[in-house]
Amino acid sequence: MTNIPETGRTPRVTIRLIVLQILVLSLLATLGGRLWYLQIRTGKEYAQKAAGNHVREVVEPTVRGEILDASGRILAGNEAKLVVSVSRTELLQQKDRGKAVLTRLAEVLGMPAKDVQDKVRLCDAKTPQPCWNGSPYQPIPVTKAATTQQALQIMERREDFPGITAQPTSLRRYTGAEGANLAQVLGYLSPVTDDEVQKSKDKEGRERRLPVDQIGRAGLESVYDNDLRGTTGIDRLEVDNLGRVIGSAGKTPAQPGNNLVTSIDARVQKAVEDSLAQAMVDARKVVDKDTHRNYEADSGAAVVMDVHTGRIVAMASAPTYDPNLWVGGIAGKDYQALTSKESNYPLLNRAIQGQSAPGSTFKVVSTAAAAQAGYSLGGNYACPSSLTFGGREFKNFESKGYGSISLARALEVSCDTVFYGLAYDQWMADGGIKPKKDAKDWFYKTAKQFGLGAKTGIDLPSEAAGRIPDRQWKQEYYDANKDAWCKQAQSGGNDYGTQVAKENCADGYQMRAGDAVNYSIGQGDTLVTPLQMARIYAALANGGTLYRPTVAKAVVAPDGTLVREIAPHEDGKLPTDARTLQYIDEATKGVVEQGSAAWKFVGAGWPQGKIELHAKTGTAEVFGKQTTSYLTTYSRDYAVVMTMSQAGTGSGASGDAVRRIYQAIYGVDDKGNIDTGKALLTKPQAELPKFNPDGTAVKPVSFEGGFAPGSTFLDPAPQTPQTPPTVPQMLALPALETTLRRSH
Repeated sequence: MTNIPETGRTPRVTIRLIVLQILVLSLLATLGGRLWYLQIRTGKEYAQKAAGNHVREVVEPTVRGEILDASGRILAGNEAKLVVSVSRTELLQQKDRGKAVLTRLAEVLGMPAKDVQDKVRLCDAKTPQPCWNGSPYQPIPVTKAATTQQALQIMERREDFPGITAQPTSLRRYTGAEGANLAQVLGYLSPVTDDEVQKSKDKEGRERRLPVDQIGRAGLESVYDNDLRGTTGIDRLEVDNLGRVIGSAGKTPAQPGNNLVTSIDARVQKAVEDSLAQAMVDARKVVDKDTHRNYEADSGAAVVMDVHTGRIVAMASAPTYDPNLWVGGIAGKDYQALTSKESNYPLLNRAIQGQSAPGSTFKVVSTAAAAQAGYSLGGNYACPSSLTFGGREFKNFESKGYGSISLARALEVSCDTVFYGLAYDQWMADGGIKPKKDAKDWFYKTAKQFGLGAKTGIDLPSEAAGRIPDRQWKQEYYDANKDAWCKQAQSGGNDYGTQVAKENCADGYQMRAGDAVNYSIGQGDTLVTPLQMARIYAALANGGTLYRPTVAKAVVAPDGTLVREIAPHEDGKLPTDARTLQYIDEATKGVVEQGSAAWKFVGAGWPQGKIELHAKTGTAEVFGKQTTSYLTTYSRDYAVVMTMSQAGTGSGASGDAVRRIYQAIYGVDDKGNIDTGKALLTKPQAELPKFNPDGTAVKPVSFEGGFAPGSTFLDPAPQTPQTPPTVPQMLALPALETTLRRSH
């Protein structure tokens, strides 16, 4: 028998079999490892998730806490209204993506079909209002003012309105207590976004915010959102594979939010808002002698601060708006009105965001700076009608000279040239164009010690810091703008702006003599907010303490018990000794008695001998615009500041309005007679309001300053509605507008 020679094919087959065996074993090992991981290592977790597939969560809305004034009046409360909402998820499951349903809904509600369709579309960068900026899985409200008949039509014909609900919902209501608006202080709500829901998840992945939540977007609603929001309830229902309820998997009841007590007095707020509005109307009737047209008075702000604590008693901003426009979703036309240039952006809180030059109200800072630099408070200083620095003439505001006068008199008559001379002298002492390494910069350093150029820390969002244009700022500003200046300088133009650009391109980083002297009277690149100036003048009134401004006083539980008090916070002291403070105090008193504001106070019958006021007027000049009016004042208890853009002089435009505020506070009539029975608040209210066991505020039996007729308080009798009524209850009511009140 012949042996067949062995070939190389057999080893190759063997190698392939071995490789195949290894692959099979590897796959089996991988599969086994994965099964171990799923069934053993994470089996419990997946079992829980599988069980969760048979549980449906029903959200129980909570009642948002109320915002109250210092006496317990409701500034922001809640009310139950019939809200018609659309489930976008259910609409998209329909063949026509819900178009027919929305058309029928529009007919029932008496709305254009396009308006309804626009309200349920999602917002993005290309989609204008109206649109929905909340979670796409949350029911989208179409109207917050459904009638009983409309609700019945929708509920009785559910087959015609799949995905549509009509049910009572707790909505925010800004009450306008005592006629006060407070839009920018209170803020507003809007739906939480998906991104915010995701960011709110805790370490275990649980959502602290739900897609149905409303979140504060501005003002106190934003800052104290966690206190006010409460906890949404969850009812977990067990269902079978057909979605039928077969039992309960537990329930987390809704917890109402806490109430926020503020230092705002609604009656004083109303007086401030009215005075500011009237002042703007009056200013528009006056012809500007420089432009030969009426003043525009396009915006303004006013602040009343308790000088002993820094608490805000009133804060107004104009133009303003109705905060209820945001409730239940804002209409497209309303949103456009609030954000358009034509409306001058009423969403801005100009008391904390409006930045402008302070004009001569800044001179109290310059006086303190001069004292720190070693200038005598007992000396006299030249007050000519004008001075020349660097070839440029700098005049008094009305080109009037007063000869040799004291710093106090310079404050009284608001002499610019006295402060020009002091600032120039210090600029030269620091090295002028070529500053010394150890330049004292007293005028800039003192302003920062007064708290300017930095946020005050008030408990309101988006506060502006203002600006102190010292040497460091000049350099940084030059570095950021050099290229633009030089490009404009090379354009060949001969207008004022191009001439300035040429100068800045060459040496815009330098602190020139003109910069220094302009700064000393609150002009040039200096920017402040009305709140910053109120804080400074409050410190002058209280002996030099700079308090952190606050609006909120306490957080109170729904049953009226104190959760926490927000105590006054001392941030520091003014950089002045007692002698300098007394000197400025006497000078600002003189402004009211025989200075630039006398014609609006003592000359108008103010009882200065009984209620002593102090003031400083300011008229800030702005290139290309009419002058800004600034008036800063204080009494024994309050600092009152008012400013108006393009409105005229400090005393001329704001004097009457500020006097009217003091008249309302202290009960002074136009003849100077004092009637404490008509006074709104002769002293700041230090105590918190008292509450009944049900959380409603108790009206005090007596209170210094009294209560104006029509003050909004509930009777002490307990009242306990804390959740919205059901649909049948709503439909049984004679009026579909039940206010949810827990403290009033």
